[in-house]
Amino acid sequence: MKSCVLAYSGGLDTSVILGWLQDQGYEVHAVYVDLGQPCEDREEIMQKARNGGAVSSRLIDAREEMCRDFAFPVLAWQAKYEQIYLLGTSIARPLISKICLQVAREVGATAYAHGATGKGNDQCRFQLAAEALDPNVQMIAPWRIKEFRDAFPGRTELIAYCESKNIPVKASTAKPYSSDENVLHISYEAGQLEELDVNGVEMVDFGMGVSPQEAPDVAEKVTIQFDSGIPVALNGQRVTALEMVEQLNQIAGRNGVGRIDMVENRFVGMKSRGVYESPGMTVLYDALMYVEQLTMDRDLMHLRDRLAPEVAEMVYYGFWYTPKMDALLSFIQEAQKTTSGEVTLKLYKGNISVDSRSSPNSLYDAEIATMEGGGSYNQDDAEGFLRIQGLPSRVQGSVRPRQY
Repeated sequence: MKSCVLAYSGGLDTSVILGWLQDQGYEVHAVYVDLGQPCEDREEIMQKARNGGAVSSRLIDAREEMCRDFAFPVLAWQAKYEQIYLLGTSIARPLISKICLQVAREVGATAYAHGATGKGNDQCRFQLAAEALDPNVQMIAPWRIKEFRDAFPGRTELIAYCESKNIPVKASTAKPYSSDENVLHISYEAGQLEELDVNGVEMVDFGMGVSPQEAPDVAEKVTIQFDSGIPVALNGQRVTALEMVEQLNQIAGRNGVGRIDMVENRFVGMKSRGVYESPGMTVLYDALMYVEQLTMDRDLMHLRDRLAPEVAEMVYYGFWYTPKMDALLSFIQEAQKTTSGEVTLKLYKGNISVDSRSSPNSLYDAEIATMEGGGSYNQDDAEGFLRIQGLPSRVQGSVRPRQY
């Protein structure tokens, strides 16, 4: 028989695809990659895969790897897609593909299947990662197969198929939106969220925290320590990458931090609307920024900031396993070498403010920066500095006078 690995979530789409692949003559190995999905019952999902006919079903814990090797390098870049999206879903996809291909190699499967649609970004992320790792991989994307779409033109048919096969699903035709989750964030899209006159942050039943209005009336302090751009300690306690994210999710979540509502440009060309919550990562982005302000050289920081949108775009599109990304990850590791220090933030009703910051590598010198008299900076030096800087403008102004 033909054999394939299915990136399995236990949701409506992959539940149907598991059965459909068997109808097409495939033995299916279901792989649930545990990325810290906060609202899912792992054992129930594994049992569901077995009941659905998977010849093997396995849960692989990749939570620490995702935080340490994927999320934190993107954090070091301060990479945000279109200025505000912290890339929580995008970061996870190349790791899922890597793990699915590792399982395929182990069980001798010749194909890799996923449930991403032909309209979205995830199909790009899954496939671009898989083909970079195994150029000969056979991809099965049922939503890009006409026969599958003809059989399942909508959620009603998907649910009916599950009912006919006695596959339990939580989905209903009235569900107002779909969601995707991991320890970094939860995304919400589709359904009623496609209507722009709907207030997304009021409609969504968020899973990682409370609204700013429901948050405590007293600010909560949190202290984070960084070592070479990597968050290593929380409130004085050394923690792993996963522990850092999980604990900050709790702290930031109860203070209403980390919710956004945006219309974004998908890789395939269309605009789409998404609502996201990323409480812990939102705090880490701010915390790292405050330490960088002390330690990172101006020109290096400005170069990083110019390149950061490029990195965000590559992650969003799915170009993780590429020479360009390899080089950029090496660059940011070097750039962050001196970014060590500690910052204390105050969280209050969705807001983040800095309370204090320090670093053994601080470039901030109060004796130089002071606006008071004295100090080690000689203001007379600024005269020559400005004469040199202004030389091109004076020449231009003499040759081509501007009207004013």
